[in-house]
Amino acid sequence: MIQGDKDPLNTILRSKRETSRFQILVEIAEHQPAVRQLEIADKLGVTPQAISDHMRELVEEGLITMSGRSNYMVTKTGIAWVMEHATTLESYIRHIRLDIIQYISVWTAFAAEDLKSGDIVGLYMKDGYLYAGKKPRSATATVYADAQKNEDVGIADINGIIDHHEGTIHVCKVPRIQHGGSRRVDKDKLKEIVAMTRMTAAVGIEASVALKSIGRNPDMFFGAGDGVIDAALHGITCAIVIVDNDFTNFIKRLENTSLEYVIHDLTTQ
Repeated sequence: MIQGDKDPLNTILRSKRETSRFQILVEIAEHQPAVRQLEIADKLGVTPQAISDHMRELVEEGLITMSGRSNYMVTKTGIAWVMEHATTLESYIRHIRLDIIQYISVWTAFAAEDLKSGDIVGLYMKDGYLYAGKKPRSATATVYADAQKNEDVGIADINGIIDHHEGTIHVCKVPRIQHGGSRRVDKDKLKEIVAMTRMTAAVGIEASVALKSIGRNPDMFFGAGDGVIDAALHGITCAIVIVDNDFTNFIKRLENTSLEYVIHDLTTQ
């Protein structure tokens, strides 16, 4: 469970003001630059004056910029603020989904062997996936319906804690094209790092080209940041090759998780 200042119950979920600011920033980011305060007010169920007051404060705090009468843009500081709170909420939702709802739900796993309805099975993680088998484990469940080996099987009444270790994320910073791009990447070092991981991701064309130059197509490109975090949470060690202008924001996201990460600067001199 998240504690202290990182607990969303002590920030967004318990503060109407913070909730409104979060929603306003998301709405601006989605519709910028032409933003109609009346539409935001209708969507959030508040008065136009309240939206106007919030947006004035957001401008003063440097979270958004305004040009003209109704042109607003979320700043880098504003995006970082949204991402920080979104990550906190995501962690809280994950706690609910994994630690609470699992006790009242039917979940899905791979059948490690042929299973019958009513079998008591042991649960374990393998290659990022949940498996159910007849061997005793630290967590157990009841089979919901018959399943053959390697099929999807429904499980319920989960008890205990699934033995699980999160993966490490290797964050490989590469220069943007203005600073040489993939041509200034230490390819030998990149090969060594990739060889230690099961999954690779690229953020930026420069990063994708760098991976392809060592004979590795990235497993993830679109939504790579989210994908790498999710994979590591499921126990998969990953490498994310990321251009330097996106590097800082991704590190900030990682700092709001429990994941272990290692930073590698692959820029050559």
